[in-house]
Amino acid sequence: MEKGQRIRVLIGKVGLDGHDRGAKVIAQALRDAGMEVIYTGLRQTPDQIVEAAIQEDVQIIGISILSGAHNYLLPRIIELLAREGAQDIRVIAGGVIPEDDKTFLKEAGVAELFGTGTSTGDIINFIKQL
Repeated sequence: MEKGQRIRVLIGKVGLDGHDRGAKVIAQALRDAGMEVIYTGLRQTPDQIVEAAIQEDVQIIGISILSGAHNYLLPRIIELLAREGAQDIRVIAGGVIPEDDKTFLKEAGVAELFGTGTSTGDIINFIKQL
């Protein structure tokens, strides 16, 4: 990313999860921190998330997930990014993710996982350090 260029983040909800309040809070916090944010809306597929991320030329994909399908959906997004030659797009996720699943997800390529109640400042700082 060039100096002075704004960080571009795609915030997405994958799967059948229909609750997006947290995703919208994060999207607004990232905007307030000076980032460009693209919000994809509810019930996206991994393919739709990856396609939008590439089209929008983002550096980060942030996935909000509460459905329990994180062990399938997050690695699938990373796999699709690699297939498209876009593995430089980093994936972070937040929501209800049990501690027991975090090692698997990080080994699959998720850059960071944020649990419910994480401060928006912590997420912003992490993204800026990427």
